[in-house]
Amino acid sequence: MFWTLELATYLEDAPWPSTKDDLIDYAIRSGAPVEVIENLQELEDDDEIYEGIEDIWPDYPTKDDFFFDEEEY
Repeated sequence: MFWTLELATYLEDAPWPSTKDDLIDYAIRSGAPVEVIENLQELEDDDEIYEGIEDIWPDYPTKDDFFFDEEEY
């Protein structure tokens, strides 16, 4: 399984919390690239409830990972 920021953006509006099957269905309906669907199919537990992209991709960068001052903009 290989995630990039671009691939992860296709799941930003997914109906969280979701199961693996719900996420695959959402990815197909929303027109996500085949790589997103393949990554989701590689998830091991079919019955697990995922609360967000961080549950699928633990290294998903958060807003705190970027070094900029919002007050400057």
